[in-house]
Amino acid sequence: MFEILAAYLKEKAGLTDQELNLFQEVCIEKKLRKRQYLLQEGDISHYNSFITKGCLRMYRMGKDGTEHILRFAVENWWISDYESYNSGSPSKNCIDALEDSEILMIKKEDFDHLISIIPNFRILRDLLNARSFDASQNRILSNISDTAEDKYHLFTQSYPDIASRLPLHMIASFLGVSRETLSRIRHKYVK
Repeated sequence: MFEILAAYLKEKAGLTDQELNLFQEVCIEKKLRKRQYLLQEGDISHYNSFITKGCLRMYRMGKDGTEHILRFAVENWWISDYESYNSGSPSKNCIDALEDSEILMIKKEDFDHLISIIPNFRILRDLLNARSFDASQNRILSNISDTAEDKYHLFTQSYPDIASRLPLHMIASFLGVSRETLSRIRHKYVK
């Protein structure tokens, strides 16, 4: 499992074998069954997790019981509830596995230490944070200005591998549209 993270860190950040050993010392391997929680609402997110296999989602339950999916994460992506992770406050979100998944978890203290002693890893983390911010800004703009068709088209163009792995109702939740609306849009695409 660690070999996948090592290859990722070599490619994306140019880490040395000695630096990779520092990662291996602090990584905790975890396997999740489909529908198993990584994090539940009310728990504190103490780990930043790297996905080596599978697909996870982060979501929040609305006051009316509606599920609102905030993000998906697949192989070679990081996931945590970063609000809880950074503040130490109880999470308002849940993270669970949509498929049988394998992850490497790194405690916040260890992750922060690695950032402080490995400059190339700090650069990678900053780049990923900037991309995440950009994606969030674009998603907000899309949610307030795009049609349902535009949102779906953008999602399938941006994440073709993820879209094919997800049930329709989860894509609809992520896009903020009804399942019926998304079904009509997909029907048009097939024609």
